Amino acid sequence: MKNMKTTTMASEWQQLQDKLKERFGSEMDHDAILFMIGLQELDKPYKAYKKDEKLEVMHIGVCTVLAPYGFYEYKGRDDDDWPHWELKEKIPFLDAKSQSKLMNDALIDYFKRIDFFE
Repeated sequence: MKNMKTTTMASEWQQLQDKLKERFGSEMDHDAILFMIGLQELDKPYKAYKKDEKLEVMHIGVCTVLAPYGFYEYKGRDDDDWPHWELKEKIPFLDAKSQSKLMNDALIDYFKRIDFFE
């Protein structure tokens, strides 16, 4: 049974990759997808971001996709209208394969929640 779920998630990951490639013209890695989600959640007009700002935008993406897993809780926006989360549960140490799987699962779940696959 576990093998079937792994296969399903792998095919859903490929579906997500295919749909993103169709929409944006190229395959996207985790960082690119998290940056895109961060921009979406930031809800500000696109501008050129400095390196540290790009990391902050990616952090918004990470918090957004991991919040449903109980790791972060949304707290609201600051005076500059940037969203903020509180770490609720420390993310356990994961080897590279497990970390990649967690991120794939979280990204798939995020895109399901926003009806991207429809």
